[in-house]
Parts: sequence; C-alpha cells; structure tokens
Amino acid sequence: MTGDRPHSAQLTFEYPSPASAATVARSVRPELGEIDSDRASASVDRTADTVTVTVDAADLTALRAGLTTWTTLIEVAEAVD
Repeated sequence: MTGDRPHSAQLTFEYPSPASAATVARSVRPELGEIDSDRASASVDRTADTVTVTVDAADLTALRAGLTTWTTLIEVAEAVD
C-alpha cells in the first residue's frame, strides 16, 4: 500500500503443486503494467504452491475493479493449466 493508493487487498490462490502455481503466475505476469491505471496497480508473487495477487488502489471503486480483473485473469489461467 502506498500513500497515493491507500486501499489494498490480497488474493491468495493455492494449487496442488508448485508447478501448477508457477504456470498460473507465469500466465498472468505479462498483464502487470499493461492494465495498471492512474488509480490502481497490482503485483503477482509465487511461493511454492501459492500465488498471491496484491491490488493497491486510490479508491474503493478502483480496488473492486482491480480485484475483479485479476480474479478473472487467474480463472482463465487456471482453465488453461
């Protein structure tokens, strides 16, 4: 969370194996920076079998939109995996 983006949320996704988590993380990472806006940004981290997406936003509307976007991106990556 940064000063100009006081709202933050984390989405945590657990997978059956580190390989599955790596595939999902690798699939969504290219979107970082591409869909960031003046009001929201995101980061993607992976530790073993867990992928964590952190969304930081300037307001609650941007936070909700960011969470919806990243949840959808993860769902698509999971469907392909």
